[in-house]
Amino acid sequence: MHWLELEGAANARDVGGTPTEDGGAIAERRLLRSDNLQGLTPADVKVLVDDIGLTTVVDLRGTPEVTREGPGPLRSVESVRHHHFSVLPESGEATDAAAGDVGDALYLNRRKRTLERFPDDVMTALYLGYLEDRPESIVGALRAIATAPGAALVHCAAGKDRTGVVTAFALTVAGARRDAVIADYAASGERIREILARLRGSETYAGDLERRPDDDDHRPKPESMELFLEQVDERYGGVPAWLARHGFGESDVAALRSKLRDR
Repeated sequence: MHWLELEGAANARDVGGTPTEDGGAIAERRLLRSDNLQGLTPADVKVLVDDIGLTTVVDLRGTPEVTREGPGPLRSVESVRHHHFSVLPESGEATDAAAGDVGDALYLNRRKRTLERFPDDVMTALYLGYLEDRPESIVGALRAIATAPGAALVHCAAGKDRTGVVTAFALTVAGARRDAVIADYAASGERIREILARLRGSETYAGDLERRPDDDDHRPKPESMELFLEQVDERYGGVPAWLARHGFGESDVAALRSKLRDR
């Protein structure tokens, strides 16, 4: 994988180079992933837009997050299209920075509902919730990636959970090896302290993170993504079957594969 050393984002990278089942690799400068983009500097914007060719931003944050954070620097770039697809239920003010929290009654109730989906791993259960609660957002995000004129960038707040699921689906459709998909997901753990330091500097996320002060508690574990993909296989027949059930048909699959594979 190729890390993007940006001044205003800690978890930005190009998934190009991810190995595929047929011995190939995902093309570079087609799909980027990142944490929150609010802190991008003018130099960062130049790297993304002028050097890499970014044309499309897919924002997976909830509406309360987007509203409280306000427009980021890329919003002023006319050549960049923005798509908003929240994968969280649009109710309440919580962000997924509190996922897995064991604090007050509100969060305990959320945790209880989440674990009912899959008691063995809270993050796997949370990710299954994205599929159950907002399938249209997963499909919309993948279509936005597939139809981007240039590079597409997917992000949420930390760039590891919501972004991790959408990226895992995109890579799977494009034929990436499962171990490589899992490795890409887990790579966010390399920068977890920097990611959380940035989020703690935002009023939007600081409160939720206070409920889970241990940085290592937020570190993505490979087994969570492995279990999640296994559950998608067992419950839905795999990623392509789940997507087909929700209207992401053969032409969509072909477009996404072409976007991420053709050089």
